[in-house]
Amino acid sequence: MNSANIAWMLACSALVLIMTPGLAFFYGGLVKEKNVINTIKMSFIALGVIAVQWALFGYSLAFAPGNQWIGGLDFAFLKGVGLDAYPAYVSDMPHQVFMIFQMMFAIITPALISGAVVGRMKFKTYILFILLWATLVYDPLAHWVWGGGWIGAMGALDFAGGTVVHISAGISALVAAIILGPRKQLKDEVSDEDSPHNVPFVILGTSLLWFGWFGFNAGSALGANELAVLAFVNTMLSAASATVAWVCLEMLHRGKPSAVGASIGAVVGLVTITPAAGFVTAMSALLMGILGTIISFYGLRFFEKLKLDDTLDVFACHGLGGISGALLTGVFATTAVNPDGANGLLYGNPDLMIPQVISVIAAIALAAIFTAVILFVLKITVGLRIDEQVEDLGLDKVEHNEIAYSYQIEPKAQSGAI
Repeated sequence: MNSANIAWMLACSALVLIMTPGLAFFYGGLVKEKNVINTIKMSFIALGVIAVQWALFGYSLAFAPGNQWIGGLDFAFLKGVGLDAYPAYVSDMPHQVFMIFQMMFAIITPALISGAVVGRMKFKTYILFILLWATLVYDPLAHWVWGGGWIGAMGALDFAGGTVVHISAGISALVAAIILGPRKQLKDEVSDEDSPHNVPFVILGTSLLWFGWFGFNAGSALGANELAVLAFVNTMLSAASATVAWVCLEMLHRGKPSAVGASIGAVVGLVTITPAAGFVTAMSALLMGILGTIISFYGLRFFEKLKLDDTLDVFACHGLGGISGALLTGVFATTAVNPDGANGLLYGNPDLMIPQVISVIAAIALAAIFTAVILFVLKITVGLRIDEQVEDLGLDKVEHNEIAYSYQIEPKAQSGAI
């Protein structure tokens, strides 16, 4: 056993864990104050629900020996997942280290989808949704790409989850937004419904996401090694260039840069580099951050015109960012930095684009089809949306009997004269 690698991977697991509370603050700051607790709790509850699902059978479906489509049940209830190494994935650290690291990815992915449905989805239905979605979308897709499935066997590259995490969540968010329909306030053309209630929350959430993303990407090297250094550097440069690019585009089109815009830009850069973090050079990572930002920025403007109520723009950030990253990996990947990868289009191998494109299409199809099926089943069984009166009052009070801020408390009527 390699103590240094064990320590590194446990630290990276903790870093990825902190991304989910970071996402909660990021999303929580973007919504109206009447829904902030509900929005934060949508991310937070995934820490419990998906961790339990992963231990019981999710990890087994994703990473146990099986066929090209799904893992078996050899690892159900963590049977055989102990303190010995499992050479198929890690040869110098306990199997449980790999399992817990992958658990953190499984947790944050369905939480990302919540940004498309905040303010109008029943919380109990949401819990059922993420449980079913993790089982029917995330676990099979993780197996296809990382667990011995057909996408990995085809030679597609996804270093840390551009396809598995971001494309799947982004596409599912778009489908969910379409099926649920727009918020009542948008249908009534209430103009301030999309204004963030707490910009410092957004900046705090972005900071935690950026910090945790080093574990997300560098940890995917599965050791404290040179590849982890490469992924760490690439993560920083892509996020930094994307932040600058988004600010520049905002000034070009809107005249003034916003803190929220800079935060969104950083997240887009982090998403874009995720599939490529261990396969490209530092300068390619910097360029990928800029290109990913351009695609997401103008994609967001396009979808705003369509009036699809993806509340917090999950598809533009994660869907388009993930697709861009996966395809750009096929352009910029080079064996000069990772001999276990492949050369991309820029390095004389246009054939890499074929598995990259196929993996993107496969992820889109799986996520779209099963998200639609899950939501339709839930719609006819337990219902998806809160009623319009609850939507007006806010989900914090009605769904959770809580409020975020003391000034939201209505003053009690005073009795007697003064």
